[in-house]
This record gives sequence, C-alpha cells and structure tokens, in this order.
Amino acid sequence: MSDTIKKAPAHVAIILDGNGRWAKKRHLPRNAGHMQGSKVVEQICEDAHNLGIKYLTVYAFSTENWKRPKDEVDALMKLLDRYLKNCIERSSKNNMRVRVLGDISALNQKLQDKIVELEEKSKGNTGLNFQVALNYGGRDEMLRAIRKCAADCVDGRITPGDIDEAYFDGRLDTAGIPDPDLLIRTSGEQRISNFLLWQLAYTEFYFTDVLWPDFNKKELKKAIEYYENRDRRFGGV
Repeated sequence: MSDTIKKAPAHVAIILDGNGRWAKKRHLPRNAGHMQGSKVVEQICEDAHNLGIKYLTVYAFSTENWKRPKDEVDALMKLLDRYLKNCIERSSKNNMRVRVLGDISALNQKLQDKIVELEEKSKGNTGLNFQVALNYGGRDEMLRAIRKCAADCVDGRITPGDIDEAYFDGRLDTAGIPDPDLLIRTSGEQRISNFLLWQLAYTEFYFTDVLWPDFNKKELKKAIEYYENRDRRFGGV
C-alpha cells in the first residue's frame, strides 16, 4: 500500500471495539485487552497527526459501560487514571490539545480534577485536536444540550425561535469542533452505539473486522483510502 495520502479527512472518529475479544483469544483477562487498547490509542494519535488528520475523537467509555461487571469497571477506572496522567505529559510533548466529551460528573473527583488539568494545560496546543469520549452517550449529550437551551429561554437570553442548528450545536460537548468526516468501528460490529448521534449526520462509515488492539497505521490508512474513494454527492444525483 502506498504511503501517500491524497487528502486525509479533517476529522476521524473511532469506536474502539474488541479489547475483550482480543484478550479472550489469548487466554488473558479482559483488562489486558483494555491495557493494550490504550497503548494503541497513543500510537494512533501520532499516526493520525502524521497523516494530516486535524481532529481525532475516540469512544473510550460510554454511559452504558457502567453496566459491565464491577471488577471490570473498577479496572477501567484505574487504567483511565494512569492514562490521564500520562496524557498530560504526552500532550505537552506532542503539542496536542485534548478535550473530554461526556458527563464527567459521574467520575470520581480525582479523575475529574485530572481531566480539568489536562484540558487546561493543553488548550493552547496547536497540533492534533484529540477528543476522548468518557461517560458519553449521544442521547445523553443531546438531552443536556436541550436543557441548556431551555435554561437560556427561561432566563430570557433567547426565545424558542432563536434555537437553530448552529445554536444547538454550540450547546453540545463538541462545540467548536467540526463534525467527523469519517467514522471507523473496529471488531466487525456495524452500529454506532449511541456515539455522536447529532454529529454523524453526513459522516462516512468504515467497518473493519480488526480488533482494536490490533489496529495500526496500516489499518488507519486503509480506512482513509476508503474515504478518499467515496463519491460524496451530499444529496446530488
């Protein structure tokens, strides 16, 4: 495969799927798959930047993931704690801006503090814009945005007629971030699982059987080349 990328999508979103199956295939505990998956995220950030991608958004922990076994959720929270600590250092080193999407109020205070610190310290960086969805669900995001709009109406700042797509978009977690051009989902599943429901309205979808811990730059380039070859007519004939 050629290393040449004609025009990379500006924003790529990825549903990270298959960590548990990757671990099961190797007779390892599920957490081993999550640990390997977090390492792949670090590498893909670097690869995405080198390929010319400006925004990368990953679905790391959904609002539904709390339903998993407690020991698995506890292990994921510990992994997240370590990841956020490393990400603070890595974002500075790589000039990467990091933002967290989702309702972080459900996370423990230590994690919330690290998220605030990470966003604050990286907000001036001008390299890759990296978004991590934590305790995120598309329906939850839209409900929170609707409540913000309703509060603005009650406070008299706007009237209901002032609420258009742009206004609503500005109340979402992704305010100021362009919608994804390409969504990648690993592990063979072909659904969006409550991810970026508003933002994916015109996004191209790419599904691969590769499990997330096996995903690499070669697989990312396959997805981008698929995107490059799509005929995006946007309603034309």
